[in-house]
Amino acid sequence: MTPFSTHVDLHTPVPEHLAPEIERRMFFVSRDIDAFELVVGDGEVRAVVIRSAEPVDPVVLADKVNRVVDSDVRPQRPTPAKSVWRSPHRREVREGTFTLLADAGAVSEAGQGQVAVGEPFLSLLEYFDRTVKKLLRQNFQVSEYRYPTLISTRALETAGYFGSFPQHLMFVTRLHNDIDVYQEFQEKYAGAGIDSGVLGSCGNVDYCLPPTMCYHTFHQYSGREVSADRLHVVTARGKSFRYESDYATTLERLWDFTIREIVFMGARDEVLSARETFMRNVFALVEELGLSGFCEVGNDPFFCGTDTSQRIWSQRLLELKYELRLDVGPDRTVAVGSFNFHDDLFGRNFGIQHGTDGPVRSGCVGFGLERLVYAFLCQYGVDPEGWPTAVRTGVEGLSGV
Repeated sequence: MTPFSTHVDLHTPVPEHLAPEIERRMFFVSRDIDAFELVVGDGEVRAVVIRSAEPVDPVVLADKVNRVVDSDVRPQRPTPAKSVWRSPHRREVREGTFTLLADAGAVSEAGQGQVAVGEPFLSLLEYFDRTVKKLLRQNFQVSEYRYPTLISTRALETAGYFGSFPQHLMFVTRLHNDIDVYQEFQEKYAGAGIDSGVLGSCGNVDYCLPPTMCYHTFHQYSGREVSADRLHVVTARGKSFRYESDYATTLERLWDFTIREIVFMGARDEVLSARETFMRNVFALVEELGLSGFCEVGNDPFFCGTDTSQRIWSQRLLELKYELRLDVGPDRTVAVGSFNFHDDLFGRNFGIQHGTDGPVRSGCVGFGLERLVYAFLCQYGVDPEGWPTAVRTGVEGLSGV
């Protein structure tokens, strides 16, 4: 329990339906925030109680909280939740799944937001990944790539990521190419260890850790022209990284995770049709496996921008993003996949032309594989004997099961 508590009143109360938008931003408001709770009354969020390990200046903290709420949350227009699909199955979700996996040696915490996984988790991850690819190939001609872990900083800049999600950025750097720098580093840190002071000896920020796979694809096609005679479908699986400040134990929210991503590029109508077709096939698969969950209109966690509220409202109003959510606890779900339409945003930004029709239109589908497997285990348990026959048969021959 953090020893210091600060009560921050909001300048003007915010409707309670916007509470989740406050919660998803609060840990990014200040590095001093260790925990918080919203003060709600009469259908409004009136204040935030913030807990910290050290005393904080309440005036400075109140300014930061209200600045974020006033710019990112308060202007958001009401958009009622809209579900586009709900599973007919209602499974009783097991509690303590992560503990059971840890006790069995299937998972091990490796650091903040990082979990090492073993069997049967590994085989399930492979099974679901292969199943997604098989489902994709039923309707589409697909090109598959394996991208490097690092992504060019310029690629993220071109994508507009800096202005949309600065809270998730992670730069990769290294020591300057200089013998004096290397020797000073060895002498200074050999005994004292590493701290943030080492950054003064670094300077290269040409690369970042990728927040998702699709930016690799758009960077790969940058400045190219794709033929207009067919839909272009590219898929890749790789490690992705998003810093989210607060990481609870389990696999619901990771700093270091695996994504299977699919990018559709073509004309507007065919990209939207492809997204809809694949999305409905995924729903059918979830129903076939007997999993409980739903899919709803969602929005990305835009942060700290002058047009944040407008972008969120537009994204929800135009249904540019759908989120597939599966049950992981009583009254608790996690987003395991998203189905997105970008229109010509990345075609314009990356200079990808669609024949003579101008910038290509695009959409993408992404699955967080650790989340997908974890939701499955929460619903079916860690014992393979309790799994659906299709899953149990599908993992046969994979190591460890």
